[in-house]
Amino acid sequence: MFFPRGGSAHVARALAANLPSHGWDVTLVAGSRAESSPHGDARKFFHGLDLRPVDFDAGDAPLHPSYEDRPGAADQVFAAVDDDTYERHVRAWARALDDADAPSADVLHLHHLTPIHEAAARVAPDVPVLTHLHGTELLMLEAIADGAPWPHAAAWSRRMRRWARRSARLLVLAPSQVERVERLLGVGADRCVVSPNGFDPDLFERRDVDRARHYRRHLVDHPRGWRPGHPEGSARYAPAQIAPLTRGPVAIAVSRFTAVKRLGLLVRAWAGAQRDRCLPADASLVLLGGYPGEWEGEHPADAIAASGARNVFLAGWHGHDALPEFFGAADLNVLASVREQFGSVLVEGMACELPAVAVNRFGPAAIIEDGVTGWLVEPDDERALSAAIAAALTDPDERRRRGRRARRDAADRFSWPALAGHLAALFDEVAGVADGHLATPGTAA
Repeated sequence: MFFPRGGSAHVARALAANLPSHGWDVTLVAGSRAESSPHGDARKFFHGLDLRPVDFDAGDAPLHPSYEDRPGAADQVFAAVDDDTYERHVRAWARALDDADAPSADVLHLHHLTPIHEAAARVAPDVPVLTHLHGTELLMLEAIADGAPWPHAAAWSRRMRRWARRSARLLVLAPSQVERVERLLGVGADRCVVSPNGFDPDLFERRDVDRARHYRRHLVDHPRGWRPGHPEGSARYAPAQIAPLTRGPVAIAVSRFTAVKRLGLLVRAWAGAQRDRCLPADASLVLLGGYPGEWEGEHPADAIAASGARNVFLAGWHGHDALPEFFGAADLNVLASVREQFGSVLVEGMACELPAVAVNRFGPAAIIEDGVTGWLVEPDDERALSAAIAAALTDPDERRRRGRRARRDAADRFSWPALAGHLAALFDEVAGVADGHLATPGTAA
């Protein structure tokens, strides 16, 4: 339902590219913002795949809501959407599914819990549904359960529970989500399938990068970093400012600028390590991400200014294909998010031989083995986060040892071709395949 900017879009693209080798043809139906959003064109993001875009700018459907409540954002939180607007979403996506010939599909693979579920029930009621939960919907449901004062929270909670119960299977990213699905959606563990996100082994591998050239290009000559209230590229650096990036160790944090990611906490932990003289003098922190104009709570630029943190750089939003080069120009991957539902960026960094510092909860706790492939800390523990970053950046031998082990672990557990094979087998089961073959080639939408 969303235009391509978050993790679920990368999952959809990876699966659409890999499922055909396992006997399944894929048609993608996805939101798009080709005109008003520089990075939101689904045609470019899903290039080469069988795509049926739903163009929000052209009025094909109302702009999708969000699971996050960001004041002033164009995409209001789902739980604040009234019944009439909800019905408009359902009718628009019913048209899109009908145009994509969803009734003739063998399986509908729906990402998140959205009005597309209701549209599918109207247009293709006999086609089995697999629902892929990416975790943000669970966070919103938990906020509702905790009494968040959204005006239509109860109605959305009922809808999402109904959609989940209609689904043949629910795909969850980590074992820790199963209990939450049972509690929040009323669906038994027997209908949940743990399906972690993965990485493209042809794209994510360790690269030798000329750091001076790389950072001059992305921070000086063609910057994409931005400051609150200013456009993309407004965070521009002079050549002298980026000199530490070529001399000392570099930590990178890849993230949207949402409150749950705790980028402000990360910046303050970095500043604290500098004050305590725990970091090498030329150590640097690169913040990669932050969709232009979107942030929640404290903007990282404000946290940098308030904390006095040095050598912290805003690199802006980049396409997925740019990540391996950024990882190759870094020594440590840091994810301070306290409720990360999975952590694809950890897996992708591991594939590039980059160890990580992350929080010992939810997805990261299932991905990172503390002391082996990275460092795990308790959530919202600024001092522990500071100490782990300092330990990693002051010990290059240990950092490289954990990085090598991380690469092997990622290859064994999180390669997209292998994960797509497991999902194809689940499609076979749900679609009622006999002896591994349908009477006609399988199709998924």
